[in-house]
Formats: sequence, C-alpha cells, structure tokens
Amino acid sequence: MAPRELPPGRREDVDHVLKARRSVRAYTGRPLSRAQVLDVLRAAAAAPSNSNTQPWRVHVLTGTPMKTLGGLLVEAFRKAELPPSRHFPDPLPEALGRRQAEFAQRYYGALGIGREDAGARARQTQRNFDFFGAPVGLIFSIDARLGRHSWLDLGLFVQSVMIAAKARGIDTCPQVSFARFHPVIAPFLGMAPEEVTACGMAMGFGDAHAPVNRMDMPRQPVEAFTRLVGFDEAGRVEA
Repeated sequence: MAPRELPPGRREDVDHVLKARRSVRAYTGRPLSRAQVLDVLRAAAAAPSNSNTQPWRVHVLTGTPMKTLGGLLVEAFRKAELPPSRHFPDPLPEALGRRQAEFAQRYYGALGIGREDAGARARQTQRNFDFFGAPVGLIFSIDARLGRHSWLDLGLFVQSVMIAAKARGIDTCPQVSFARFHPVIAPFLGMAPEEVTACGMAMGFGDAHAPVNRMDMPRQPVEAFTRLVGFDEAGRVEA
C-alpha cells in the first residue's frame, strides 16, 4: 500500500516541481526520445477521472509530420478562413481581464513587441504552430459528446503531463491555440469523427537564454482566492 504521507524532504521536492514549471516558449535543438515521451505520459496516466473514464487522447508528433502539420496550420492562420478563437467571454470579468492584460504586457514586452505592432504579434502567434521550436508536439483530444466534468478530467491529465515532464527536466507549454484549427488537425491525424481537439503542448528542453523564458508571471496570494469556512481567527476548527 502506498504511504499516506510523503516525508518532509519528498514533499519539498513535489512543491519545487510545481513551482518550477513554466510555460516555455523557446527551445534548444536537443531532441526527445520516444522512450522519454512515453515515460512522461505513463506517469501522467495516474491522473484522476470521473468514474475512471480516462477520457483523454494524446497524439504525439515529431520530425517531418510535425513540420508538415505546422505548415498547414500557418497556411490556415494566414488565410483567416476559420472563425476566431473564443477562449473567454467578452468582456472578461474585471479582475480576470486585468490579469490577462498584465500577461500580454509581460509576454510581448519580453519579446520586444510593441502594443500596436499587429504584424509582429501575428508572427509570434504563428510560432505556436511549430510548437515554439520544441522537438515534440502533443495534441490532446476528447470525445465531443462528453460534458464539462470530463473536460475537467482532461485538464487534470494535461497538468499531470506538465508536472511529470518537469520532474524529468523536460519543459512544456500548453497551447489552446490549436483548438481553433480542429478542421485542419483532425484529418491530418486521422481522428475519429467524435474526437475534438482540446489543446496542444510543446515539449522539449527550454532555452535558458531566451528572454521570453525568463519573464516572471505572478500568482495571486492564496488569501485572494480562498474562503475558509469553519475555522476561527486562531485557525482552530469552530465548535
């Protein structure tokens, strides 16, 4: 039986991996092996899912197939024939909108791209489609008939992939930009009719010298998003 609690040193290791994970958007030319990718996915498969349904599917790309798909996606992006992505409602709730605006300022600032430089921003968006130069790209899909709780399960799996990768010294970047291009991706990968593209992910070894990989992305303090019910002011459980 697995231990109920990790010893203190091991807990710190887990915390370190969680905090060390970053969305890495520039990679070295160092390759990833098939065995390394499968090792990450094998560990991530321990992710929980409702009634153990395990609704995730993963398509792993590298080499010529990855480059070919990237070219098709860039072509589709430039033609602008597909409807634009709707990741968020418009307008976003105020607090979320502020954090999104801060992200854009930090991200494009690290790349030296001005706020009004639409051409440079479009070129940077295209970098998504070659997985930011990573040696391996993942496309995550799910059965389109499933509901939001199964999508939550998929999200838990995607997070598990990123954490398992980081624990092995491998960097990642989750990429929702692929979802818009399901009509291009599905036939290329031979997806089943019921599958839908949820997101992509770059995977490889990050370039530590790239400014985009050195930007700091702040997190809210736990007090900002947590409501404690049933504790008194001293932290004791109320009678």
